[in-house]
Amino acid sequence: MNRIKLWDKEFEISLKYSDINQAIKEMAEKMRVDLQGKETLFICILNGAFMFASELMKELELTDAEISFLKITSYSGSNSSGEIKELIGLNEVITGRTVVVLEDIVDTGNTMKEVYDQLIFKGAREVKIATLLFKPQALKVDITLDYVGLEIPNDFIVGFGLDYDRRGRNLKDIYTLVSE
Repeated sequence: MNRIKLWDKEFEISLKYSDINQAIKEMAEKMRVDLQGKETLFICILNGAFMFASELMKELELTDAEISFLKITSYSGSNSSGEIKELIGLNEVITGRTVVVLEDIVDTGNTMKEVYDQLIFKGAREVKIATLLFKPQALKVDITLDYVGLEIPNDFIVGFGLDYDRRGRNLKDIYTLVSE
């Protein structure tokens, strides 16, 4: 499918699964080197990062790693509300641990800044941020992204875990909005 319609909007393919998968494999290789020997807790930010986290964890092959999930939201429709709501919290002890946050996309950086600050406050020894997609033109806060899969333009996208009003997450490719 080169073009799809979700609700009232049309999207066109912009990133094929093969390119996404290659970016994840390259990120996993860097992580294997950086995190070897560390008891790492990966935190997948739901809902959007579930496909990224699944593919990444298969590639990592780290036997001393754990994964948990944190459900938060800051979007309504195709716009960020700017307000971050924690929906399902973290239950693992993170004091003194290396934590890697797995995010689907970083645009303004507000969500990741808040998550980072909370994890440091709760005692994490170090917090690293891994994002599949990064929109550098949209970044509004000073935050370090330790692992970036792909840099993309500041367009609205769906697929590979990202949605438009709950639709499109299941698509293996990524699509860009072409019409309102």
